[in-house]
Amino acid sequence: MDQGKSCRVQGSQEYRRDRGDAPQRQREDPPQGFARTLLGWTRAAGQLKRTSPAAARNSAPIAEVLEKELPKSGLVLEVASGTGEHAVFMARRFPGLQWRPTDQDASALRSIAAWAEEEGLANLLPPLMLDAEMEDWPVAQADAVVCINMVHISPWEATRSLFAKAGGILEKSAPLVLYGPYLEDRNKTAPSNAAFDESLRSRNSLWGLRHIRDMDELAQRSAFIRTARYEMPANNLVLVYRRK
Repeated sequence: MDQGKSCRVQGSQEYRRDRGDAPQRQREDPPQGFARTLLGWTRAAGQLKRTSPAAARNSAPIAEVLEKELPKSGLVLEVASGTGEHAVFMARRFPGLQWRPTDQDASALRSIAAWAEEEGLANLLPPLMLDAEMEDWPVAQADAVVCINMVHISPWEATRSLFAKAGGILEKSAPLVLYGPYLEDRNKTAPSNAAFDESLRSRNSLWGLRHIRDMDELAQRSAFIRTARYEMPANNLVLVYRRK
């Protein structure tokens, strides 16, 4: 049985595909001065910026949901920021929030820094190296955590760690917002999602779409509860979990 409210968000169609980011694999603390080094790399921003057609399509629908779920002010930690396009879009859309992008992939971090320098948004903070599975996250407190398109292209252990670490930095009732494709009961899972799941698992046995039932059980064990489920374009979902 679904928990919390369930809504449908309209938007442009998005092809079902891996966003192209490297899987969660690096487990090392960010080197001292790393953010400063990244900003130095943006001198050749045109060569460092990466783009994702999916990010261009889904940023606005995701922002519609975030407008309902995020606080009006405070710090949002984005885990697995990828190209940085979502971070730029959200920082511009929500000027009252400080947006902290992160990723575990060095090329992604360079891309994020290049986008940030080009846009010059005061509330878009320098990117940090963060692997969901790393022992110590480089952010000790946040008012919300957002994670877009990571859960299905990373090991289940990364999702377990995401909940555990988010639980350590979020206050009671603060949201952990997850976007991506998920499996549901047979009558709800779209055929395209089932095919996508099979394709991912053939490429990497540790990847694959996660069942919402498993996500909810993990949330309960991690002191979270799902409060909302939003149907998004192209058979994606936004799941909102709040700290108990």
